[in-house]
Parts: sequence; structure tokens; C-alpha cells
Amino acid sequence: MKTLDFDYELPEELIAQVPVEPRDASRLLVLDRQEGGIRHNHFYNLAHYLRPGDLLVLNETRVIPARLYARKLPTGGQVEILLLKRKTDGTWEVLVGGKGMRPGVQFEVESGPGGRVVLQLSGARRLVEFTEPVEDYLPAVGHVPLPPYIRASLQDPERYQTVYARHSGSAAAPTAGLHFTPRLIESLKNIGIRFAAVTLHVGLDTFAPVTEALPRDHKIHTEWCQLSPSTAEAVNRTHLRGGRIIAVGTTSVRTLESAAGNARSGDLVAAIEGPTDLFILPGYEFRAVDAMITNFHLPKSTLIMLVSAFAGREVILNAYQTAIQRHYRFYSFGDAMLIL
Repeated sequence: MKTLDFDYELPEELIAQVPVEPRDASRLLVLDRQEGGIRHNHFYNLAHYLRPGDLLVLNETRVIPARLYARKLPTGGQVEILLLKRKTDGTWEVLVGGKGMRPGVQFEVESGPGGRVVLQLSGARRLVEFTEPVEDYLPAVGHVPLPPYIRASLQDPERYQTVYARHSGSAAAPTAGLHFTPRLIESLKNIGIRFAAVTLHVGLDTFAPVTEALPRDHKIHTEWCQLSPSTAEAVNRTHLRGGRIIAVGTTSVRTLESAAGNARSGDLVAAIEGPTDLFILPGYEFRAVDAMITNFHLPKSTLIMLVSAFAGREVILNAYQTAIQRHYRFYSFGDAMLIL
């Protein structure tokens, strides 16, 4: 299995630059992974493919306004800082944009705290220390970071948040959940669809293409996740009653499958909290997920490898070609796929 096995050509005009309105007006490609059959619909008709007793598992992470603009001291040179992961109080792993951000260099965030570069990591990554808790300033001075393939400006930052986002910590949105509206969630509950929550704080490495020739040589990113005892109980009870566990997004898939690794005999999952580095490639045996809702992913990414593990590489690539031929919208603000 080679990384090139997960490559495909996408016309640039199919990369969605803005979200559709309303959220659930996005198109929905429904894929039968056993037979390879494909149906076309819209997300607001999701109920057509669900059954009473099914459990939708949502990732309640919230994107933090992690992009900061700063100036180096004393020169005043402009730099950009993207918060990736808090290491300790006041210390963050970041990506920097701008020249000369070497260890020892001091900076000041515009209308925010000062700081200094502590350590140079790989590439543009740095470890920086702020003079005050930078989290306190983010609502006022932070900007929501959009993926680099989105060049249009976002008028409403909340459109890059799910309507159920609660726990701040992500550098990127769990985009499969962007299609849900409060009205759609309520209508699904009214017909007997159940909901449960997990949290996985998404890192930017999620979207990075795999550069190694062989996927198994790729070092998977580590992300913090949590699956509570109440969610574990809901998942295990749904399974016992014959309902399906439907993960909303690859982040929910990783959390559920990570939790499956700790399950007791007779259960699907157990409660977990902490880092996960689960790398799901074709050949992986899924233990907790029966179906998933997802978007269309970048070529050669760990995400297209994950959905290929679930449905089969050829089935997924065929579905992607069908989506391209029918002018579906791709990536974060694009259309959705339901894999049954």
C-alpha cells in the first residue's frame, strides 16, 4: 500500500470557498460500502437514511481564535503566530509566519501580551512563552484560522463552528458537523434518533498530506480526546439494543475507536480522556463505528486513508470520482458523505 494509492485529481473550482446557507442545504452523497451503491440527496433529508434507536456521536470541540498578529521587539517586524497546543501555563507550541523568529527573540501581540521564542522545533514550529495567559486575550485579538485552501474571507466566524460546539481547544473545525442545524437536530430527536457527545481537539496536522512514500512510515499526529462515562453507556446500550453507532466526522471515529481499545468484555467502548495517536489505515478492524458522516478529504491525507479503511479504497475513490463528475463541493466548507 503506497501513499499514491490515495491520490486523485480535483479541479480547483470544486474546492468550496464559502459555506452554503442554510447549513443543511449542502448536498449529501450516500454510499453503501457493502455494495458500492451511491445515492444523491441533501443533508436536510438525512433522516431518510437513519432509524429510530440509532446514535449519532458528535464532537463538541470548539475552534479557538488561534491566529495572532504580533511585532518583533525592538525592530517592529510583523509576524504571525498560530497557536497549536498549550504545553504548560503560558507556554504554547505554535506555527510562526515571518522571518527571524529564533530562540530568544521577543515579540508583542497586537493589543495583547508579550512573549519570547523559547525553542525552535521542526519547520515553522516554535515553542513560545507568553508573559500573561494568552487565552484571556483570544476573544478580543484572536482570529479564526481557516485552512490554506480557503482564500475567501469569512464574514461570520461562527460558520466555522458547529452549532453544538462547547469545549474550546481546536485549531480546526470538525467539518462534518458543520452541516447540522438546531432544527435538523430537533427533528431527528423527534423521530427517535439519539445523540451523544465526545470531544477531540483537532490539530492542523489532521489536514496535512502524507509525504512518505508508504503510509505506515508516516508519524501520525496526537490529539487530545475525551469520551465520558455517560457517552460510553449510551454507545454500549445502543449496540445492545440493535441500534447503529454513527460517527459524525473522522474525529468522532478516532475517539470512538480509541475508546474501543479500553472496552471491557461485552462492551464496545469505555470512557477515556487523554491523547490518542490512533492511525487508521486499510486493514484496520473497526470495533465501535457502524456508519459515519464525513466530508470529502484532501488527496493523500490520513483522513482519506481512514474512510478508505472503513469503506474500501476503490469504493471511496469511485465515490470521489462520481462526486467530481456531479460537481460536489469539496473540503471544509464542502458537501457531505454518509457511509452506511
